[in-house]
Amino acid sequence: MVGCRGRYSARRIRSTRARDVAQRRELRHNVDMESRQATTVDGVQASAAQVGAASVQGAQAVSRAAALLRAVSARAPDPVPTAVLAGLVGIARPTAHRLLLALAAEGFVDRDPARGGWLLGPELFLMGAVAAERYDITALASEHLRELARATGESAFLSARRGDETVCLLREEGSFPLRSFVLHEGIRFPLGVASAGLAILAMLPDAEREAYLARADLEPVYGADHAAEALRARTARTRETGYAVNPGLIVEGSWGMGAAVLDAGGRPAWALSLTGVESRFRPERRRELGRMLLEHAHALGRRLGQRR
Repeated sequence: MVGCRGRYSARRIRSTRARDVAQRRELRHNVDMESRQATTVDGVQASAAQVGAASVQGAQAVSRAAALLRAVSARAPDPVPTAVLAGLVGIARPTAHRLLLALAAEGFVDRDPARGGWLLGPELFLMGAVAAERYDITALASEHLRELARATGESAFLSARRGDETVCLLREEGSFPLRSFVLHEGIRFPLGVASAGLAILAMLPDAEREAYLARADLEPVYGADHAAEALRARTARTRETGYAVNPGLIVEGSWGMGAAVLDAGGRPAWALSLTGVESRFRPERRRELGRMLLEHAHALGRRLGQRR
């Protein structure tokens, strides 16, 4: 009986793999057909100008696909419906659906069979495992997060800069029973929003910071406290103290503090932060929390420089 079950399980695994391969082949075929149709006009081979226009559209499709992947990632581990993703990226639902099917054909996203939304796919895990050797700092940072959480009782986080955003990579829960749930792994905020983004923005070179403030329009989404002049004032205070303070500007009563971690070139690439309820961030305690954040941020930066 054991042997029969073993053979049955093996056949079932092979069958499942074959079905998965067949589905992906069908998806690739549909995507290829759409691509070939895009290079013809009324059944006639496209001209050089039309091919050039298709190339521009192809670059736009790559940008949109990347935006969809970021939107799925930001809301992990919950599946995200197609309509929601289309709204987040700012494209039509049919366009989002076609792009998601193409990404699914390559294994970059998966469809949740029970709830119908989209999840990150296995191909991203494999790529991430390879990229981690170059970019992953979580092994080193986790030691600092554990110590910060132990010493303060607050939740500690590691965030990384990605262009004009920060992405939360890692967290360590503190022992204090009341917690803030604004941050979680995968969530993204624009630079200047939340303590990690404010700490990184403050430590950018003046010209780069001003260029960002000129193009970013955070006030409609995050309120008047995130207008350019308000951010200039907070980044100035952050440069004076070395650490950033978010006094409940995202969720009332939820405070945060952060310190930038510099890369080998002296640029703010990551940030360590602490979050908790307002009563835990009184002025006298903020100075102590800031001192600890700066110590750990500097120590982590030195270790990263030595590793590189």
